[in-house]
Amino acid sequence: MQNFDGFCSVLRRRADAAAILAGSAKYPDIHGMVLFYGLRGGVIVRAEITGLPKGENPCDSPIFAFHIHGGGSCGGNDADPFADAGTHYNPNDCPHPYHAGDFPPLFGAGGNAFSVFLTDRFTLPDILGKTVIIHANPDDFATQPSGNSGEKIACGVITPTAR
Repeated sequence: MQNFDGFCSVLRRRADAAAILAGSAKYPDIHGMVLFYGLRGGVIVRAEITGLPKGENPCDSPIFAFHIHGGGSCGGNDADPFADAGTHYNPNDCPHPYHAGDFPPLFGAGGNAFSVFLTDRFTLPDILGKTVIIHANPDDFATQPSGNSGEKIACGVITPTAR
């Protein structure tokens, strides 16, 4: 595995895959991207999101569940605008929060969120064509199967980036 200087140099190169996120009709201001950088032994995930709902007071700072889902489309229906995104990506049939697609939460800051983390729960080829979802509520990391994370408010499909 690489050291911290190596991680920083990886983030300066073009991502290997990306998901461009857009909010549902109820949350049209949400936009962002999630970038994926392949490493030997892991993947760095970088999320940059704007237009998230803001909290009403300091003790109500929004926290959003953030996952890869197994579906390949951000289509849906009236009840669930991103129903086609499917459920959490979980190829090893692990209990929540050990799904391969379970991510750390996004902490809202004035409607924005930024996150970078390292995972070895999947490889880049595993996730191409899958979806990234932001949920309205924080993930409780306990409730099965999805952490009681609430409605899906933004979605994007993971695609390889051009080289």
